[in-house]
Amino acid sequence: MNQLDALKQWTTVVADTGDFKQMAVFQPQDATTNPSLILKAVQKPEYAHLLQEAAQQHGHAGVGAVMDHLLVRFGCEILRLVPGRVSTEVDARLSFDTAATVAKAQDLMALYEARGVARSRVLIKIASTWEGIQAAAQLERAGIRTNLTLLFSFVQAVACAQAKVQLISPFVGRIYDWAKAKAGASWDEQAMAGANDPGVQSVKRIFDYYKSQGVATEIMGASFRNVGQIVALAGCDLLTISPDLLAQLTSADAPIVQALDARQVPAQATVVLDEAAFRFGLNEDAMATDKLSEGIRAFVKDTLTLESLIQQAITA
Repeated sequence: MNQLDALKQWTTVVADTGDFKQMAVFQPQDATTNPSLILKAVQKPEYAHLLQEAAQQHGHAGVGAVMDHLLVRFGCEILRLVPGRVSTEVDARLSFDTAATVAKAQDLMALYEARGVARSRVLIKIASTWEGIQAAAQLERAGIRTNLTLLFSFVQAVACAQAKVQLISPFVGRIYDWAKAKAGASWDEQAMAGANDPGVQSVKRIFDYYKSQGVATEIMGASFRNVGQIVALAGCDLLTISPDLLAQLTSADAPIVQALDARQVPAQATVVLDEAAFRFGLNEDAMATDKLSEGIRAFVKDTLTLESLIQQAITA
């Protein structure tokens, strides 16, 4: 049994890519996308036609409309290959606007439904800002399931639990990146690997809290830098993994043990957060504050680049 098959014993494997033609090889249950992954995909010859078709069919309605149709087209193509769900991300420029996030999510879901896709197969990805989490709470009550992304801290996870969101995506690799950069020359890669990895520890803390509290929100570890981080989270509800790391797992057969087990979590006190407590708690976490802001800026940058490509296609 290779490591990918072994991992699937305890964890739902999700493909983190816009390159949907790679998915059949790894047979993931779900798939996730984001603006950066879609941008990367449409610049490949095998996917360029999807952008051209969206521009030709919907260019008269403007760049924004083409963008929405392009995202949903990728999602629909992915859903042909995975049995579960696809995550499609709301424009990161709306990360601090609850009403606009809700409206954009409703627009995307309407496009999916117009293509015959059931709501149960789509997760709307939203940045884990206070405004984003409140938007997710509204959407969940309306029957639109959400995936709260760019999640780096315990307070973000607690707020998501209170909002009863469907799924959260705590980032592992970017926490690791921050800690390694902060440590500089004193960083000991071997000592900070596996269960000692700061990103792994962040997800484990959230996992233990959610399971001890009976929180129904699914936990999907994301943003991995190496196989060791993935193996150290075997047993997490879901893990979304890039094709490169999926390939490494497929080609390796070293034993994997279940690292996270909901039956063995310690009892924990309930945490309740209002907006002020959330904002203060996030502010006190320098890593989470830095990485949330950085992540939003990066997604906005790639969204703008993708819009530029769409505009070129419209006017060509």
